[in-house]
Amino acid sequence: MGNRLSKIYTRTGDDGTTGLGDGSRVAKDSPRVEAYGTVDELNSCIGVLLALPALPPPVIQCLTEVQHELFDMGGELCIPGHTAIRAAQVTRLEQELDAFNDGLPPLKEFILPGGGAAAAACHLARAVARRAERRVWTLSRAESVSPEVVKYLNRLSDLLFVMARVLARHERGTEVLWRHERSK
Repeated sequence: MGNRLSKIYTRTGDDGTTGLGDGSRVAKDSPRVEAYGTVDELNSCIGVLLALPALPPPVIQCLTEVQHELFDMGGELCIPGHTAIRAAQVTRLEQELDAFNDGLPPLKEFILPGGGAAAAACHLARAVARRAERRVWTLSRAESVSPEVVKYLNRLSDLLFVMARVLARHERGTEVLWRHERSK
């Protein structure tokens, strides 16, 4: 493990650049920084979700592992050429997704974000996961990115959607369905 920070501010970023894990410096708004910064934001959204009371233990267990993997992913994106996310982690997400989805009724309507505090927080995390995926795709057009990173983010956003459905039922008994035909 690298050096720990004893002083948080360094003033080195005051010129609009930041240091990558390999020691190089790039603009703070570079595609690489946007990618790992959005993954960090996603991890924070999941942290907010996990801070809510009375979550089902399988949700806590799954999302805690996801947080560790997202931290690893941030490291992978921060160090050009480094690999941390593997195909086995994508497969695990698919298995978790299938397990959470098994108990849900088939989807016949669009679902609005909501359904309780945890479900709404999960929907927010899902939306940020989609943005993180877009930022990683932008980075991949300019630099090499492991295909497992984009696969992981894609599966994670699907998992968070299914998990939001589970949480809405856990909190309120049902999801908030979009009504196409409603009175104006």
